[in-house]
Amino acid sequence: MKAQPVKKLDPGRSLGENSARIVQVRLDEMLAFAPRALAGKTKAQHDMRIAAKRLRYVLELTGFVFGKPADTARRRARDLQDILGEIHDCDVMLPRVRDHLKRLQQRDAAAVRGKAGHAPDLDPRLAARAPHRTAYRGLDVLAVYLEARRAVLEDRFADFWKRQEKTGTWMRLQRAVDAHLQRAREARRTAKAADRARRQAEAAERAARQAEAQAEHARLHRERAAGGPTHPVREA
Repeated sequence: MKAQPVKKLDPGRSLGENSARIVQVRLDEMLAFAPRALAGKTKAQHDMRIAAKRLRYVLELTGFVFGKPADTARRRARDLQDILGEIHDCDVMLPRVRDHLKRLQQRDAAAVRGKAGHAPDLDPRLAARAPHRTAYRGLDVLAVYLEARRAVLEDRFADFWKRQEKTGTWMRLQRAVDAHLQRAREARRTAKAADRARRQAEAAERAARQAEAQAEHARLHRERAAGGPTHPVREA
């Protein structure tokens, strides 16, 4: 599963703000898979496991920025990753077991057919002596176990997710991230307002100096026109 891109990252901004943007995307990415994963969709469960892993890794590096909500979310993301990983193991193993069983049966069918020779029909006793006949039961039982274990793990996954929603694990992390981004936006607005006020003050000071220079120039011009002194009279 390709990770969603994180927009508005800026090396000129704080670690906290950039971290908040990354965590926000990774959290949203994980939550987006929940409805389909809880409905038993295998691909969604696999993608959600990867998304949980990415969220966990980000929180391991930057969780200190967001405090306790991030620490809790990191541990729960690890738990979620473990549960979905076990489900994924069942999904990987079950087709392999069934494929192996099918291959053994195909080999045995060929072997039994070979023993039949040119007989017009097959003697059932030949099938009872198939080379891999003792392996079938074990593989069938293993397939049953994997199917049943997957069902148990899906119930465990659903219960786990309900507990996180009830305790607000992901909501608290989202609030911590939102608060950090809000503070960052307010800090930028304050900095921009201060910079704007500084520029306005500098512009007013330049205008005042320019007006003073123009007034002085006009005074000198009047004195020259009147034949008077061209320099201001200093007081004793």
